[in-house]
Amino acid sequence: MYDECRQRVWAYVVSRAGRQVADEVVSETFAIAWRRLDDVPEHALPWLLGVARNVLRDSVRAEARREALAAELRCWTEGDVADEVTERLGLLRALAALPEDDREILVLVAWHGLSPKEAARVVGCSSAAYRVRLHRARKRLRQAMAGEPADGSRRGEPAQPSLSHVRNLSEEWS
Repeated sequence: MYDECRQRVWAYVVSRAGRQVADEVVSETFAIAWRRLDDVPEHALPWLLGVARNVLRDSVRAEARREALAAELRCWTEGDVADEVTERLGLLRALAALPEDDREILVLVAWHGLSPKEAARVVGCSSAAYRVRLHRARKRLRQAMAGEPADGSRRGEPAQPSLSHVRNLSEEWS
């Protein structure tokens, strides 16, 4: 069976995937045939081509999973993790410094994913009133991130932390 069919299975695999993987797929195909020798029909070529096709499909899927994992890992390692942690910590501190009502207004939209209309129902006000409250809460959050007191007056020369999180959250919350 091997002598009769190897070249044709190899040619099939080359036509589908190229020479680089053909030897490996052909080897795997005949290993499967050996393990399932009782299942191989008298005219083995169609069966072997089906097995080779499945081996190719499985290798393509495995490669796609490897690439997806590699892409995910690249996303995790891009940039400096310390910068992101510092920005997140600054944002959480600023959020904690806000009054409870402002935190609730911001969190309903940003973390719970509610639309302003849905969030307005939660807090028991009109959609227009909620949008005004949301605008004011965002402004106070930006001020807290910049180290300014809630009334807008400046205390000396505060260090300006990165406001990228606030800008991104502001866009998400819109």
